[in-house]
Amino acid sequence: MASTPTRPAPQTRIPATYMRGGTSKGVFFRLEDLPLAARQPGAARDALLLRVIGSPDPYGKQIDGMGGATSSTSKSVIVSRSTRAGHDVDYLFGQVSIDSAFVDWSGNCGNLSAAVGPFAISAGLVDAARLPRDGVAVVRIWQANIGKTIVAHVPMAGGQVVEDGDFELDGVTFPAAEIQLEFLEPADEGEDGGAMFPTGHLVDTLDVPGVGTLQATLINAGIPTIFVNAADIGYTGSELQEAINADAAALARFEAIRAHGAVRMGLIADVADAARRQHTPKVAFVAPAAGYVSSSGKQVDAGDIDLRVRAMSMGKLHHAMMGTAAVAIGTAAAIPGTLVNLAAGGGPRDSVRFGHPSGTLRVGAEARQVDGQWTVTKALMSRSARVLMEGHVRVPADALPLV
Repeated sequence: MASTPTRPAPQTRIPATYMRGGTSKGVFFRLEDLPLAARQPGAARDALLLRVIGSPDPYGKQIDGMGGATSSTSKSVIVSRSTRAGHDVDYLFGQVSIDSAFVDWSGNCGNLSAAVGPFAISAGLVDAARLPRDGVAVVRIWQANIGKTIVAHVPMAGGQVVEDGDFELDGVTFPAAEIQLEFLEPADEGEDGGAMFPTGHLVDTLDVPGVGTLQATLINAGIPTIFVNAADIGYTGSELQEAINADAAALARFEAIRAHGAVRMGLIADVADAARRQHTPKVAFVAPAAGYVSSSGKQVDAGDIDLRVRAMSMGKLHHAMMGTAAVAIGTAAAIPGTLVNLAAGGGPRDSVRFGHPSGTLRVGAEARQVDGQWTVTKALMSRSARVLMEGHVRVPADALPLV
């Protein structure tokens, strides 16, 4: 039977830009363009972003929203002019759950960080006097989730952001202009506090019921990350998504590792709390360099990389590598004795090239030891970004009673 027509409720139109940053996509907003109630943290903002992205969706597809039904494409970004000295813009990232009514604000998205500078310039949020007509614009970004500074180097030509170029990023089909990112003092995750190594050890013994006793490097750099050896959990380190994401038992084991590691890192008080902190910490497994075939069919040779890394994001194996996890990889690789460093062959290093499911990525880090404690001054990597669509998103007015 056909539904009975009703008086249509007007949809709320909100200026927005849909962007790719690195190997992720998200909906970008200027803070000033959001409905008044959503300009502050809280239920109204979360309700708005959930509806924009199309969550919660029990079908897991986000058909009625802008999300792409993966952790890499269920993302939102809010940018505003910064009042903080030495910064151009404030950047807030929301990881939107696909199947539950939850927006996780506990961490950053390193991939979308590459799009913040271009978006801020195009949206008029950066002082025009600081922008070269031709050359490279330096955009100073305050990452509000974790309280850290990111410096983006954005190419410009004719007063406009350059998007086309020949920089290739594994996990992204088409080349684009290169954007260099500096993550300054990436260790110590903001509100959670704690040192780069929250337990005080480079390697810990982690007891996980149902999984076993594992060696683990627990690090706060870029994003809180739990590194384990691939061989210790029954993997080679060359796995692609289908080898893990279709295995419910494997996903449960990874979630158990994540929950118990989060408790050990002091991020949550009890393993039951992990369900309300889906975005962080990440779990990654490492293995020495070896050849494998990437998800695109490209051969990655052992000589092309220093080690192999696979990482979980929002309960699934990531198709490439999260940018923040890449910062954690680069930082851990620079510190002799971590599992990442050992998998890469050990010894001091200032950069590492690792193999991930889509190919390879190089990341650098400047780490040093002061009074027996390790510190990292910056991590560096290159990404690219592009505007995919701009205009307005529409949200049913009666779906947002708080906005």
